[in-house]
Amino acid sequence: MTTLAQGTGPSTSLPATMRAVVCHGPEDYRLEELPIPQPGQDELLIKVEAVGVCASDVKCYHGAAKFWGDENRPSWAQKGIIPGHEFVGTVVAAGEQALAQRSLALGTRIVCEQIVPCEECRYCRRGQYWMCAPHEMFGFRGFNGAMAEYLLVPSRARVHQAPPDIPAHHAAFAEPLSCALHAVERADIKFEDVVVVAGCGPIGLGMIAGARSKSPAMVVALDMSDDKLELAKKCGADLTVNVAREDAIQIVKDLTDGYGADVYLEATGHPSAVAQGLNILRKLGTYVEYSVFRSEATVDWSIIGDDKELNVLGAHLGPHCWPAALRLLESAKLPMDEICSHQFFLEGFLDAINLVGNPAGGSVKVSILP
Repeated sequence: MTTLAQGTGPSTSLPATMRAVVCHGPEDYRLEELPIPQPGQDELLIKVEAVGVCASDVKCYHGAAKFWGDENRPSWAQKGIIPGHEFVGTVVAAGEQALAQRSLALGTRIVCEQIVPCEECRYCRRGQYWMCAPHEMFGFRGFNGAMAEYLLVPSRARVHQAPPDIPAHHAAFAEPLSCALHAVERADIKFEDVVVVAGCGPIGLGMIAGARSKSPAMVVALDMSDDKLELAKKCGADLTVNVAREDAIQIVKDLTDGYGADVYLEATGHPSAVAQGLNILRKLGTYVEYSVFRSEATVDWSIIGDDKELNVLGAHLGPHCWPAALRLLESAKLPMDEICSHQFFLEGFLDAINLVGNPAGGSVKVSILP
């Protein structure tokens, strides 16, 4: 049996249709009227409150092949899919089984992890669900995303209750924040470490906050925007460096008796930041990569091995970090009104995507409020 929300509002029934952004191919996203999906016994239906727009959404909109200059590399977004993976919403209808299994009630605000793991592949069986082999994700492949008024949450989705009293676009920031915290966990930061974070966008700011919570000796933030560097200070950076005007490598070496940083977290997605990180690190330092790149990065790999014996790690999604991200958002310790810099209605979805894709646009986190 499917249960409809009773709530406290004037209406207890749902409309028949909803507005949604649909991918028809690269640079062909359309706002359409679609039937509202009906949840099965093990599914939830949420009314979307907010959905963030990230660099991967921009990459998919333009087509990954276009960004890479390689027509054999497919675009990430599946045609016919509704994009949007950073979202928060309220449960308005559900199968009784879904509510019971998740200990939820109608009217509960939830967020969902981006990945919808298959629970059957090698990685899922080993508990490494975020590397699921089929890799079905909200808004990219397999499952519709949240650039719509309503979203169907499948039984395999990983769901977390969200704080009810913070703005919706702040709650939707749980997705990029959990990703940033996962990168910090990968770095295994120690108390005496000097940590450098490259890039003060949404992921970088989350990395700064996460790194600061580990109590290292110093957190250094790098960016080309003075405004974003000011935000970095509010998120916990001890020192900021504008790489457009200052020599970050020399500054860090001067701070560390010539040795270099212990940890480098890369969040710019710019190829030059990769070489910067390898050169800014001390011997036996740790490099963690978490970015969406638009072009390939070429580096001298002898720095990694023969010169410094670096630990070079990747980070993907935000496994096991969602509760911490939600607690951090609820604590009001982050300057969320400044981080969540721009909001658009659903009709302005293309303006939102273009703003995220414009480095000179002055945005930090852009959100759509359906």
